[in-house]
Amino acid sequence: MAGGERARLRGGPLVASAGSGHGEAGNLVARSTLVNYAPATIATRPRHVSARFDLVLLASTMVLAVGGVIIIYSATRGNLSLARLDPHYYLKRQAVFVVLGVVVMAAVALFDYRRLEQISTVLYVAILVGLLGVLALGSSSQGSQRWFSVGGQQLQPSEFATVVLIIAIATYCSRRPDGLDFRDMVRVVLLAAVPILLVIKQPDLGTGIVMMVILMVMLAAAGIPGRYLVLLIVGAVLLVILAINVGLVKHYQIDRLTSFISPNGASQNAIYNVTQAKEAIAVGGVFGQGLFHGALTNLAYVPEQKTDFIFSAVGEQLGFVGAGVLLMVYGVVAWRVLRTAQLARDNFGRLLCSGVFALLVFSIFENVGMNMGIMPVAGIPLPFLSYGGSSVVVFFAAIGLTLSVNARSVR
Repeated sequence: MAGGERARLRGGPLVASAGSGHGEAGNLVARSTLVNYAPATIATRPRHVSARFDLVLLASTMVLAVGGVIIIYSATRGNLSLARLDPHYYLKRQAVFVVLGVVVMAAVALFDYRRLEQISTVLYVAILVGLLGVLALGSSSQGSQRWFSVGGQQLQPSEFATVVLIIAIATYCSRRPDGLDFRDMVRVVLLAAVPILLVIKQPDLGTGIVMMVILMVMLAAAGIPGRYLVLLIVGAVLLVILAINVGLVKHYQIDRLTSFISPNGASQNAIYNVTQAKEAIAVGGVFGQGLFHGALTNLAYVPEQKTDFIFSAVGEQLGFVGAGVLLMVYGVVAWRVLRTAQLARDNFGRLLCSGVFALLVFSIFENVGMNMGIMPVAGIPLPFLSYGGSSVVVFFAAIGLTLSVNARSVR
């Protein structure tokens, strides 16, 4: 069999044309081209999307979620036992939330993120309907109207609004490859302002603040000029002042937001939770009191410990070392999300990951800082550790978005 014919069978038309020369020279060219061509064909053979998932990000997320179930159990078992209730009640519920979150994360990760751009308008309208619906028909608790009661479970649309906002902003900005001008910035701000104001109206000021941070970070990632970003920050401050003056922000919320600046001059009601959380963290010392052995945690001295102040349970029981390890795991998650943004094959994927990065990092920084008294009490959950179905599912969905972008990124 001639060299050109062998090349045609093994390498296809490209190699065959290379071996069509005359004599030994033609055969050498064919063999040389075949050697160079065959490995590339093998190397570019498509793999299933799941084989390209970021396993470091996936493993770190699962460590946080499983650790969260354990810490929530440690923070609730004592109080439930004293009340002669099932000490495993919150353990079982949080475990169910985590399983549901993993299912959502897997579904989002397997879904091609680029198709989200096509349905972003539908998602945006749907979340606006949900936010309007909860104001009209939602369940009230402690002066807030944030939840739908569905089959005995509470669904909080404002949590899902954060991810939908990320998708909506990424869609708009990715369609402006030459950058954003002033009119584009105004449109994006108006796009974000509608859900943010509806969330603040509930009132859910913490989630509203998170959405504002997401907006600013994503605009910066989209390449907005610095002067526009400064203008946007000034506008956000003016918006907060306006919300306070028109009554969108309640007086007790103002006290909670400003108490960390001057705790000595704040009311006891505004700083009580933070004072108890700080005391629990201080008692933990370097190595902690041991898992399930924190007195302040077991006796429920820290109000809302399973949700807003779950970090204080970590500090008391596992100490400085345990809290440091927790923050290191969070750091790994943030690093992998940021890395995925850098590797993304398109602007849409890069912006999605930028929004997820802002959501995770600000939530961690605000919640941990709140527990230590250096940030305002804004009611922002600690990702994967705070108790709550909606927040757990949303954070898993955000990780799923990142996994989807990573699996389809440029290697």
